[in-house]
Amino acid sequence: MQNVHAMRPEVRAEFTEAVRHLDGDAAFLTRLERFYTELRDPLVALYGDDARLSGQLAQLLEAMARTARERSPELRRLDHEREITPDWLLREQAVGYVAYTDRFAGTLAGVRERLPYLRELGITYLHLMPLLATRPEPNDGGYAVVDYARVQPELGSMDDLRALAAELRAHGMALCVDVVVNHTAREHPWAQAAMAGDERRLAYYRTFADRGEPDAYAATLPDIFPDTAPGSFTYEPELRRWVWTTFNPYQWDLDYRNPEVLREMAEVLLGLAAAGIDVLRLDAVPFLWKRLGTDCQNQPEVHDLLQALRAVVRIAAPAVAFKAEAIVGPEQLVAYLGTGRHEGKECDLAYNNVLMALLWSSLASGRAPLLAHVVARMPPVPPGTGWVTYVRCHDDIGWAIGDEAAAAVGEDAHLHRRFLSDFYAGDFPGSFAGGARFQPEPSGEARTSGTAASLCGLDAAVRSGDRAATELAVRRVLLLYALAFGHGGLPLIYMGDELGLGNDPHWADPPAHRDDNRWMHRPPMDWAAAARRRAPDSPEAELWHGLRRLIEVRRATRATHAQGLGLPVRTGNDHVYGLLRSHAGDRLLLLANLTARPQHVHHGVADAHGLVLRAADATRADGRPLGEDGEHVVLAPYQVLWIRD
Repeated sequence: MQNVHAMRPEVRAEFTEAVRHLDGDAAFLTRLERFYTELRDPLVALYGDDARLSGQLAQLLEAMARTARERSPELRRLDHEREITPDWLLREQAVGYVAYTDRFAGTLAGVRERLPYLRELGITYLHLMPLLATRPEPNDGGYAVVDYARVQPELGSMDDLRALAAELRAHGMALCVDVVVNHTAREHPWAQAAMAGDERRLAYYRTFADRGEPDAYAATLPDIFPDTAPGSFTYEPELRRWVWTTFNPYQWDLDYRNPEVLREMAEVLLGLAAAGIDVLRLDAVPFLWKRLGTDCQNQPEVHDLLQALRAVVRIAAPAVAFKAEAIVGPEQLVAYLGTGRHEGKECDLAYNNVLMALLWSSLASGRAPLLAHVVARMPPVPPGTGWVTYVRCHDDIGWAIGDEAAAAVGEDAHLHRRFLSDFYAGDFPGSFAGGARFQPEPSGEARTSGTAASLCGLDAAVRSGDRAATELAVRRVLLLYALAFGHGGLPLIYMGDELGLGNDPHWADPPAHRDDNRWMHRPPMDWAAAARRRAPDSPEAELWHGLRRLIEVRRATRATHAQGLGLPVRTGNDHVYGLLRSHAGDRLLLLANLTARPQHVHHGVADAHGLVLRAADATRADGRPLGEDGEHVVLAPYQVLWIRD
C-alpha cells in the first residue's frame, strides 16, 4: 500500500484504522486505498457533524469487504478486465435493448430463451425495466419497490436473475437493472416499521407533524403528475404525519440527511453487484436532496451522494457501472457524469433526454436549426463517461424546448411546445402521428405518449393499406435511429421498435392503467410480428434489417465512440441536419433529410472538412441509392448519409 503514505496524516491514520479488521484480498485493499478519500470526503461533507457517521461507515466498509470477498472467480476476472478497459460501455460496438421482462418474454427464464433473437439483432447490452419486488398495482410501472433483494415473484427469483446475468456474460452481453434510490413503496418493511412506531425507521423518510413545512416547500415545488397525483405531500393516517411523496402517494421519499439511509442504499447496490448485474440504472437521482426555496432537484448534495455510492461499488465490484436517470436541462444533465471536483467520480452514463426530444421536434417541423443550436451548446461529456442516446423509452416525451434556445433560432418556445403536443396527438393539420397527450396543461402544452412507430405514423399507414405512407413511416423510424446512433454514446433500441410495434389498443383494460396513457407505448412483444422480419418487403423486415445495417455501420465507425467530439455543421439547407464527429483519427459527417421531400446539399459541405460528398463515395447508412444533381447530392425523403474519411 504505497499510496497511503501520500495521504494527509489524519486521513492516513483514519484509513489504517478503517481497514484494520477488514478481511479482503489484495486487489480489494488496493482499490480501497486508491478510492478511500473519494468515499470519505463526500460522507464528511454530508454527515461530518452527525454522530452516527463513524458507525455507519464501519458497517459500510464491512459490507464492501464482504461483497469483494464473495465475488466468484468469473466476476473477479471481469472486475480486472473492466478496470483496464474502462470504456467498455462507450465503444462504437456497444448497442443496447430495453424491455419489460414480462412484456418481452414472460419471465427471466423466458428472456434467456429469447437471447438468440437479441444476438441476431446485434445487441450487447440488455436493460430490463423494473423487476425488483413491488407493491400491487398501481405501482408506477414497477418503481414502487417493497424488497430490493427479491425479484417480483411472477418474473422469477434472484437465482433466475443470477443465471440470466451469467448467460448474458457468456455471450458478451451486459445486464442493466433499475434501482429506485429516491423512494420506496409505502409497503416496504422500512415504511411498515415506521407506521408500527419504530422511530429509527421513521427517520428513513421525510415526514412532518403538520402542514407548516410542507406548505413552505410546496411554494416552489413543481408537480410531477399534476393530473393523477398533484402535490408532493400525502397525509398518512397510520403515522398521523405528512409524508413527502414526490411522485405518487404510495411512493415515500427517503431522507438522505440520515447516514443510515445512505448506508442501506449502498448495501442494496452491493447486493445487486453480487448477483452479477453489470449496470445499475439509478432512478430519479435529481430528487435525492431537498432544500427549502428551491424545486428540490439537482442540489449540490446529490452529487456528493452519487460520488459516495460510486466509490462504494467501484471499490467492492469495479466491473459494475452506474447510469443516471436525470430528466433535467442540459446544464444540469452533464453534472451527473461528474464535473468539477466530482469529475470521474459519479455516473458512467446518463440519458441524453434533450437530444431525444429534439429529434422528435425536428421530425415534426422538418427543420434542423433548433436541433443544431442546442447540440452545439451541449457541454462535452467528462472523460471516461458518455451519453445514452435513444429514440423512445417507457416514459412520456417531455418537450424540453427552452425559451432562450427557441428564441435563438426565431421560434417562440411556448408555441413550439404546443405545436409538438398537437402534432404528435395527431391534431395538427398534416400530422402523420398517432400519439396522445400526457398530463395536458391549461396553457395547451402537454407531454406526449406513443410508441415510435405510432408517432411516426406506421401503424395507421399499415391499417390503411397505403404502401407509400407505410414506406415513409418506416423511413422516419430509421431516420431517428440513425441520428441517435450517430451522435455517439450508448444507443438504445426500445423493445418493438425493431419491428414497428404500434400503440397497445388494450392499454387501458387493466383498471390500474386507465389514468396513465403511457401504457399505450408499453405493448407486449408481438412474436408473430417478429417472425415477419423474414418476410420480404414487410415493414417488420425493413425495420429489422435497417437497424441491423445501422449497427454494422456504427461498429465500423470509431467516431461514434462516446468520447468522440461532435459539432453540428451548416448544410446550406435548413431541412438537412449536419453533424461532424471525430475520434481516434476517424471522422464521420452525418447528413439527414428531415422531410418527406428530396433535399439538395452542395458538395462543398463535405469539401470544407476534407471529406468527399459524391453519390459513388457516400456511406449509405440506410442502404438507399443517393441522387446527384450537378454540384449537389440529392437526399431522398428522410435519407441519412454517414460519410467517412
